[in-house]
Amino acid sequence: MAFVQLAEGELHYQLDGPANAPVLVLSNSLGTDLHMWDAQMAAFTEHFRVLRFDTRGHGQSLVTPGPYSIEQLGHDVLALLDALHIERAHFCGLSMGGLIGQWLGINAGERLNSLVVCNTSAKIGELSVWNPRIETVLRDGAAAMVALRDASIARWFTPDFSAANPTAAKQITDMLAATSPEGYAANCAAVRDADFRDQLGSIKVPLLVIAGTEDAVTPPSGGHFIQEHVAGAEYAEFYAAHLSNVQAGAAFSERVLAFLLAH
Repeated sequence: MAFVQLAEGELHYQLDGPANAPVLVLSNSLGTDLHMWDAQMAAFTEHFRVLRFDTRGHGQSLVTPGPYSIEQLGHDVLALLDALHIERAHFCGLSMGGLIGQWLGINAGERLNSLVVCNTSAKIGELSVWNPRIETVLRDGAAAMVALRDASIARWFTPDFSAANPTAAKQITDMLAATSPEGYAANCAAVRDADFRDQLGSIKVPLLVIAGTEDAVTPPSGGHFIQEHVAGAEYAEFYAAHLSNVQAGAAFSERVLAFLLAH
């Protein structure tokens, strides 16, 4: 188990792959931890030193009072890179991790070799979605997280995938039930308040946008919007709901690797 000390507590991370390979940072979605990327590790570590971490408020990382902001979470990534003496890295983030990636691309592009944002949008959801969820989680605590887990299966995976892969689906959704209610609510606020629609043109690093055809949380239209507003951005779409890296598996890994190895 490895941790980096931030001002307010510890950020949990895991570093795998050849010591002399270029670094690829993987950033988790809201309500998961670094193990949401397990399906990619065999393929990615053939070419990269892969740095995974639990976003603040998730997994084994620090839980500080909320609300959080994507800027704050982006600075956590930069602090992690600094602590590990990593000057530049490739970055791949999904959903909330994709918002963090957008912030880094806009504000810290000099630290990135390339950027992949998956199942995300420049703005995700409305106040009418986020505020009641935050209120419920802060009021009901662990019971609310279990209820969210049970509801998340339909958002995160298509019904045919869940039926054919119940163990894989459960492994991922159980991460949500195990997430700190305070940390989850604080991160919901970060996602709620993020809006990069007017800043996407500032992203100058090579960018790949990935979407899921059946993703109701961040539909393909949001991915197309990002691609259209970043010069030279590439776009890929897979048959998947919100967690395309899990549902599309090997096809997702192959497309990401093809992009990363070209940059």
